[in-house]
Amino acid sequence: METKTQQEHEERVVRILSKDIEGKMKVYPGLTKIKGISWGLSNAICKRLGIDKNRKIGSLTKEEIEKITEFSKQGESEIPENKKIPKHMVNRRADFKTGKDIHLIGSDLELQTEFDIKRLKKIKSYKGYRHMAGLPVRGQRTKGNFRPNKRKGAGIKSKGKKK
Repeated sequence: METKTQQEHEERVVRILSKDIEGKMKVYPGLTKIKGISWGLSNAICKRLGIDKNRKIGSLTKEEIEKITEFSKQGESEIPENKKIPKHMVNRRADFKTGKDIHLIGSDLELQTEFDIKRLKKIKSYKGYRHMAGLPVRGQRTKGNFRPNKRKGAGIKSKGKKK
């Protein structure tokens, strides 16, 4: 049987890296709710910090939450060797400005993506033109999809008034 305090902890909402996560969720899928943390990175965080993946997020102590936050934030500078996270898990390898492998999380990731798209538009690259036109950037076919004036439910007629 669970005690009352365990139930209270599981019902609370935990804030990690400016994202509210329900306390009932397990740690492994809960961390993926944070923008910039994938399933693989979530697994790596749990393993490196020694946190059980199947624990509820609500049962984490403040120290464990701080460890997760600190571990995830460190990637914003440069990946230190002591983290031992493989380079393929980083979301910005060979960054355009610095040339280093960094990992961005949350609003930093959104801002950087926006700046990258603006840069592509400014230099008028092929990808930039595709972004400007609102077309798919990565080579998808456009015959059946990505139609700008596509009406939904074109073959369905609504019942009109009878004369």
